[in-house]
Amino acid sequence: MEARRRRLIARPTARVRGRPATAVALVAGIAALAIAVLAGWNEQFLDAIVSPPPVVRALLIALCAVGGVALLAAAGARISAAGDQEHPDRDLPGMIRGVRLVFLAVAAFAAAAGWLLAHALPLVVAVVIAAIDVIETSFLLLVVTVRGGRERG
Repeated sequence: MEARRRRLIARPTARVRGRPATAVALVAGIAALAIAVLAGWNEQFLDAIVSPPPVVRALLIALCAVGGVALLAAAGARISAAGDQEHPDRDLPGMIRGVRLVFLAVAAFAAAAGWLLAHALPLVVAVVIAAIDVIETSFLLLVVTVRGGRERG
């Protein structure tokens, strides 16, 4: 058991490999943030995104609003299933994922507002909220995964 623990401490990436989806989400969040920053400098691209045809805009608004409500419902279910303070064996990764869903819901509502108002600022805010949230929670999940493996080992 002690030899396994030393291997995990010497090679912390061994525990991270168990979470490839989390690492992919971290990279995707960084990529989304970089693409949003680059796209924000192109005025014609922003105009095309902000003011599509009215039918498409209405569909995007509805999709973001319904998606935001669904994300909030999923977040509530995930956070409540993660446990409370009375149970010491709480599911910390589940709580982190639940908080991620709350912020993604806020981003969806901001995007809906951007298309409703036909203004770029709420859409940029939505992308920034979503990207930063995915980056932050992915990093936290990686830390919890590595730390949890060390404490159990």
